[in-house]
Amino acid sequence: MDIAVAIPSSASRGRGRFTAWNQGADIAARVIGHSLLALVCRMSIAAIFFLSGRTKVMGFLTLKPGTYELFRTDYRLPFVRPEIAAHVAAYSEHFFPLLLVLGLFTRGAALALLGMTTVIEVFVYPDAWPTHLSWAAPMLYLIARGGGKLSLDKVFGIK
Repeated sequence: MDIAVAIPSSASRGRGRFTAWNQGADIAARVIGHSLLALVCRMSIAAIFFLSGRTKVMGFLTLKPGTYELFRTDYRLPFVRPEIAAHVAAYSEHFFPLLLVLGLFTRGAALALLGMTTVIEVFVYPDAWPTHLSWAAPMLYLIARGGGKLSLDKVFGIK
């Protein structure tokens, strides 16, 4: 009498060992979800850029005299006059973070700030790629997935 012995495949052998882990991962995915993750991404990137923008202005978007000097010396950009670059940076660092906080035109705001990050990386601080990469990750997530349910994009039906 022959007795057939079933040898489990490697895939089915691993399932039992990781059942608790996989259940925990499922719970985490449900609890955190896209909307909460998008909200955290929006707020973190908004804070970084808004606070940077605040260092360039005094009062209501009046540029500090030292800001122009920064763009003439440290932040020199090719093809853009320092006076124009200073204004564009200061306004962008206030406007796009505000859109992110509201979750309004999230993808566009994240794309604009990713473009700004790219310019900073290439022309201003090329050795700061670890920092810029850590900024790029949440921006790329927002560009790909949008602002989530906790956003004005959802309210207005904006993809």
